[in-house]
Amino acid sequence: MNFALILFLLLVGTGAVALADRLHFAKKRGPGEKEPWWIEYPKSFFPVILAVFLLRSFLVEPFKIPSGSMIPTLLVGDFILVNKYAYGVRLPIVNRKVVEVGSPQRGDVMVFRYPEDPSLDYIKRVVGLPGDTIRYTGKRLWVNGEEVPVRAVGDYINPERMSVATEYVEKLGDREHRIIVENDAPAMPPFVRQFPHRENCLYNTEGLTCKVPPGHYFMMGDNRDNSSDSRVWGFVPEENIVGKAFFIWLNLGEPRRFGSFN
Repeated sequence: MNFALILFLLLVGTGAVALADRLHFAKKRGPGEKEPWWIEYPKSFFPVILAVFLLRSFLVEPFKIPSGSMIPTLLVGDFILVNKYAYGVRLPIVNRKVVEVGSPQRGDVMVFRYPEDPSLDYIKRVVGLPGDTIRYTGKRLWVNGEEVPVRAVGDYINPERMSVATEYVEKLGDREHRIIVENDAPAMPPFVRQFPHRENCLYNTEGLTCKVPPGHYFMMGDNRDNSSDSRVWGFVPEENIVGKAFFIWLNLGEPRRFGSFN
C-alpha cells in the first residue's frame, strides 16, 4: 500500500472541496445557513491532512520494524522515527531529490524502497558506499581491502529463533554498533538472485566480493545470518532512499527500549 499516495489524494480531494466552497458554494448559502456535511467534513479534515502530509514527507516518518534482520540493534515491534531530510529533500510520491543536504555514511541505519518491489520499505545498515569494494568472507567484513574491526562481547539469545549466537561490536569508520553471528550457519545465504550490476560481484562458498556501482549502496542486516540484504538481492539505488532511522519511540512489549538506538 502506497500510504503517501493515498494521503496525497486525500489532500487533493479535501483541498478541492474547501476551495470550491470558498469560490462558489459559500456565496450561494444564505446568512446563518449551515454547511452541508459533504463540505463541512472535508474542510475540517483538510488542515489536519495537510499537516500530516508535510510532516511525513519532509521531516519525519514513523516506521515499524517487521522482522528480526536488524537484531540486536532493532527488535521486531520497535516503532522508530526516520529522518526524511538527512539525505536530501525529496518530492513526495516520485521520491526525486530536489535539495542536497547530505548523503548516507557507512554505519547509518537507512530505510529504503526494496529494489525488487519499491512498494515495500526495508531497513538495513549502510556498509558500502558508491565505489567501495565490499568483501564478506568467513563471516568477516572488509571495506576497500581493510578488515572492519570487531570484538566479541558474549552470547546472544536470539528471541526470534530461540537460538544462541555470538554478539560482536563492529566498528565502521568511527561508529560502533552491535551485530550477531551464528557460527554454525552457512557463510552465505542460500538463494542469491540475479540483480542489476550482478557482474560487479564474485561469489564462492565462503562469501562474496562486490564493487559498489556509482549511485548505489551495499546494505546488510546486523543479524548477519538471518538477513536478506545486498548479499542476496543486490545494491540499493540512490533514488530508492527513504531516510535515516534515528530513534525508537515505542515498543509495546518492551517500554524500556524508548530512545535506545545505535
